[in-house]
Amino acid sequence: MESKIRLQKIIADSGYCSRRKAEALIETGCVKVNGRAVSLGDKADSRKDVITINKERISGFGHSHRYIKMYKPRGYITTMSDARGKKLISELLTGIKERVYPVGRLDKNSEGIILLTNDGNFANNIMHPRHEVLKTYRVTVPAAVSEEKIAFMSAGVDIGDGEITKPCVINELKKAERENLRTVLEFVVSEGKKRQIRRMCEAAGLTVSRLKRTSVGGVKLGMLRPGEYVDLTAEELKRLNLR
Repeated sequence: MESKIRLQKIIADSGYCSRRKAEALIETGCVKVNGRAVSLGDKADSRKDVITINKERISGFGHSHRYIKMYKPRGYITTMSDARGKKLISELLTGIKERVYPVGRLDKNSEGIILLTNDGNFANNIMHPRHEVLKTYRVTVPAAVSEEKIAFMSAGVDIGDGEITKPCVINELKKAERENLRTVLEFVVSEGKKRQIRRMCEAAGLTVSRLKRTSVGGVKLGMLRPGEYVDLTAEELKRLNLR
């Protein structure tokens, strides 16, 4: 059996970052094997070769996996490092020895559940479009929303830049009232385009005042408060059908 495997898989399995990010690091020349720069598609043996990313050595085996769910507060970004002084979700993690990273994204002005892990295969399975992992969002719009607009968004909508969303389920949780002109909608989508929910609403002439993701793949936010996090339970991992 061949002992060498693709570098992006080794890097992702090490917990350094996702496979997609690993591919970007390779393409930008940040990854070296035994002191030599590599190209996308190159392979290595993590038991014998010295693999470095920006001069930091990584290990391809012998680490433990960690699976966490966090309530990301509004105002934080879902990257682990940023030089521009923004608030990072990594600042909310304390006592976590493993190098975990977010699975997918949640924009700065949105809140709710975000998964973090150091298991590259787990992250890749959740993010890969073919698995169509369902995500649920609670969306508040400061206006009345007609059935026609809900149907328009549900059917799939052009959100610009050549992107058309897949059909999704949208339920009206709270109707706007004369005294309180606010509608609360629940979106259940199977994809994760950048700022997708906000862009869908914009296409329908609506503005989102609050967006909260409440579940990913059947794993619910539960009773977590903003900034809190816990390890996923065995039952929650089972719900994701990935373990």
